[in-house]
Amino acid sequence: MDTIRVGLIGAGGNTRLHHAPKLAAIEGVEVVAVANRSLASAARFADEFDIPNPVENWMDIIDDDSIDAVCIGTWPYMHSVLTIAALESDKHVLVEARMAANSSEAHAMLDASKERPDLVAQIVPAPHTLVFDQQIVDMISDGYVGDLIGVDARIGTGNFPNWDSERHWRERRDFSGNNIMNMGIWAEAMMRWLGDYAAVSAVGHTVVKYKSDADGRRRSTGNIPDHIDTVTELEAGGQLHMQVSNVSGFGPTGDVWIHGTEGTIRLVNEGGSLALYGGQRNDAQMSKIDIPADKAGGWRVEEEFINSIRGIEPVTHTDFTTGVKYMEWTDAVAHSLKLGEKVGLPLS
Repeated sequence: MDTIRVGLIGAGGNTRLHHAPKLAAIEGVEVVAVANRSLASAARFADEFDIPNPVENWMDIIDDDSIDAVCIGTWPYMHSVLTIAALESDKHVLVEARMAANSSEAHAMLDASKERPDLVAQIVPAPHTLVFDQQIVDMISDGYVGDLIGVDARIGTGNFPNWDSERHWRERRDFSGNNIMNMGIWAEAMMRWLGDYAAVSAVGHTVVKYKSDADGRRRSTGNIPDHIDTVTELEAGGQLHMQVSNVSGFGPTGDVWIHGTEGTIRLVNEGGSLALYGGQRNDAQMSKIDIPADKAGGWRVEEEFINSIRGIEPVTHTDFTTGVKYMEWTDAVAHSLKLGEKVGLPLS
């Protein structure tokens, strides 16, 4: 395939910041069409990024036989429908994260991709730890921490409850499904370090139960927790406690401790940027760890997608099998919240 023609479905933040310009910058790639929530918004996006064909309906992209691949940048509730339609129409797929609204939809996407092993199916990865992932994996696998005891993660906004804030799409189950705040983003990232999850228990509650829409009307946040604690048992041993909160004033925005029998690793948000620290049994204190250039990962989503289509490399960030695993964990959290009990994994 000399020239790869790409259509965009959904023109959200990541599509604007990353997908549209970075796909177009790759030699032999043309971004040829875009569909958004309205033809007018698609036309504005097309003008901004010099895309020749804004379309009114996403089916116009799916049905266009001249388009080789689609990039899906909608909210999770549309991911399964669009992905399956694209694969059935002989198109490679790059789909935004979260993979889907729930694990049933994720499984349907995986099944559709298995029907077309000749097509690339890739999910945009959680990007915030990419710089550190390989370093952390190597430290754990090389015995830096010894036997893993537990991981403690506190993720939040640092804000107090705000009853006057506008309702975000993540606070709508019809758009976001079972996904909760940025809980799944961190669960995905930590799965890269810790391996598969074996079971999870969760407790949570919703402090701000109503928020305003753009039209000023007060609407329910759908009982989606804005403060949640999960305890996950790891297949490799040890456990992961993660607290995610949008309502804990002055709380940490990102602070992850990995404790083992011989050492500790800490990944912490310092002034808006993550930093890595480590210390072992005989150290007086923890020290900052600089990431070697050959281990530092980064955003190369569009490059990996096109390389995979061209047969240069396989998809690693992120394949559909991995996506199903983190979506099953997300559903298990939802089940645990509802039932008040531990839920084993995998679900299927």
